[in-house]
Amino acid sequence: MSSSLPSPALPAPVDARHLQRRLTGRRFLEWIIQSLLFLCALASILTTLGILYMLASETIYSANPDDPAFFQQVSLAEFFGDTAWRPNFEPARFGIWPLLSGTFLITTIAGFVGLPIGILSAIYLSEYAKARTRTWVKPALELLAGVPTIVYGYFGLMFVTPYIINPLFSQLLGFEVQGLNALSGGIVVGLMLIPMVCSLSEDALRAVPRSLREAGYALGSTKFDVSVKVVVPAAFSGIVASFLLALSRAVGETMAVAIAAGNRPTLTLNPLESTQTMTSFIVNMTMGDVSAGTITYKSLFAVATCLFLVTLVMNVISQWVMQRYRETYQ
Repeated sequence: MSSSLPSPALPAPVDARHLQRRLTGRRFLEWIIQSLLFLCALASILTTLGILYMLASETIYSANPDDPAFFQQVSLAEFFGDTAWRPNFEPARFGIWPLLSGTFLITTIAGFVGLPIGILSAIYLSEYAKARTRTWVKPALELLAGVPTIVYGYFGLMFVTPYIINPLFSQLLGFEVQGLNALSGGIVVGLMLIPMVCSLSEDALRAVPRSLREAGYALGSTKFDVSVKVVVPAAFSGIVASFLLALSRAVGETMAVAIAAGNRPTLTLNPLESTQTMTSFIVNMTMGDVSAGTITYKSLFAVATCLFLVTLVMNVISQWVMQRYRETYQ
């Protein structure tokens, strides 16, 4: 009695035309996805070019002789050589330095407040905090980042400023502090920078390979030594990039400084005096009664151009630092 094994099932014949249609459909779908991604990237480029065209046409050169640009009426020597900014008074003066000094003064104060607290918070979350602590501290920081800037401005006006103008504080300084001041605006902006610095720096610290930490522990280092001497230098590029991006946001902050720091353009380095930044000038002037086409109206675009160039330079420096100090780990 003979038994035979069942013959294996033969694969169904492949329809060459059906396979070709599937390949063609996949290629078409990939082309659609690639085109959509390209259009998204192109939209950001076109938006930037549109901003540059708008600023240049109102600031640098206008082909319409009846509507000249700002620098066709005000010379660069006056713009960068004068030390007074009075576009609403006669005679009008358009020296940008009071607005630049106010912007960098508040940015410097914000950096001294936000950067140390942000990096120390990032080191704690990355190296010291337990998983349960991180699960509620990180969302709390992200919630702080989502608070509207105008709320920070009123927080500085109603909470920070009264402590600064307190008579006891004035006695310690030796002179009286009155009204709005740059210190209050800088502290508020510094508080706004903490979530950004902490989040970006913590991501950079956690990206450092575990093997580097274990090598430090194997040499007898403490957790503090490993954190400060191994992890932080390894994540240096990401940390510096977070610092520069945070300072770029401080330069471009509007409502918080407009409410807390005042609106008096003064060429000063005293943080206890009222000052005005480039962004607060723009928002104050646009909220006022400014006629389109006037030299005061054109000055808004000149200040916006300076602000654009400052943030552009800071972002370029940030990219250079990331490329210069980026470490590659195998």
